[in-house]
Amino acid sequence: MNDEIFTVKQTAEYLKISDRSVHKLILDKKLLASKVGLRSWRIKKADIDVFLHANANVVEEETGFSG
Repeated sequence: MNDEIFTVKQTAEYLKISDRSVHKLILDKKLLASKVGLRSWRIKKADIDVFLHANANVVEEETGFSG
C-alpha cells in the first residue's frame, strides 16, 4: 500500500499542472483530497494515480483491420 501524501504544490508538480488547477479538481470533486486546517489540502498518491487512470485515453482494440 502506498501511503505517500502530497501537498497541492507537490501534486501540481507531479501532474505538471498549476496549483490552481489542482484546487479546481479538488473543489469539483474530481480528485479526492483531505482538508487540513483552514486552507490546506493533502492528497494521497494512490488517489492521484486513480485520477490519472480514470482520465486516461483508452485506445480501443481495432478489429477487422490488418495494417
